Amino acid sequence: MIPARKGRFFNAWFAGHARDRLRATFGVTLVHGLARARALCAEAPVLLVANHSAWWDPLVALHVSQHLLDVDGYAMMDAKNLRRLPFFGLVGAFGVDLDRPADGAAAIKYTARLLDRAGRAVWIFPQGRERPITEKPLAFRPGSAEIARVARRSRAVPVGIRYEFGANEKPSLYISLGAPLPPERDVTRALGTHESAVEAELARIERAVRGEGDDFEIVHSATESWFGAAATGLLARFAGGSSSGSHELTAPPGPGRSSRS
Repeated sequence: MIPARKGRFFNAWFAGHARDRLRATFGVTLVHGLARARALCAEAPVLLVANHSAWWDPLVALHVSQHLLDVDGYAMMDAKNLRRLPFFGLVGAFGVDLDRPADGAAAIKYTARLLDRAGRAVWIFPQGRERPITEKPLAFRPGSAEIARVARRSRAVPVGIRYEFGANEKPSLYISLGAPLPPERDVTRALGTHESAVEAELARIERAVRGEGDDFEIVHSATESWFGAAATGLLARFAGGSSSGSHELTAPPGPGRSSRS
């Protein structure tokens, strides 16, 4: 197992870099359950159990920890990837070899030691590697359930993450933070609970994408650059049409509240 080597100043800088990358790439970021999750993090250490579908997930986790939840965040990462990208260790990633049971046991104990106080959070992606968002079941490994059993002070929170292309040029980023899960000493039952809870958050996002839910708040929304707007207007006039319409950047249907940027 590779311990984290978190550095305060590098973490702050890289978290800002992650936020800038996300804002440049995604036209809108929508979050469900943020106020509840922030309140919980102020009361207890939190284990954030999420699906893993894209390269972006570690940057999302860092941004959410640093800027949305305001916690001292850590994340479990495949040891091979951490050796290839060692700077993630400086922002709280610790590595585990998923094919070595002894490594897994050490990582569970290490995570439990991290989850010893309010204001601390650890991300875990129990699928173990990126899987398509459409793949069901999620096929979680038991790591999150084992950690929840050992880290008795912590609360487990299911997280759904989805990247969605729609009516706008840039994709949308959806993050759904669920209600904390009840403690469960039986690892097999806890594993099922964790997987079902994350699937429920992904289903919540699916409803929002379809325009059937309004319980997401917009935490960031990009504006079209003046160059892009001007180019679209000129092309529309050249073609004999209007510059307004389908190329205007708007929030997805459903969510409509804006709280922060």
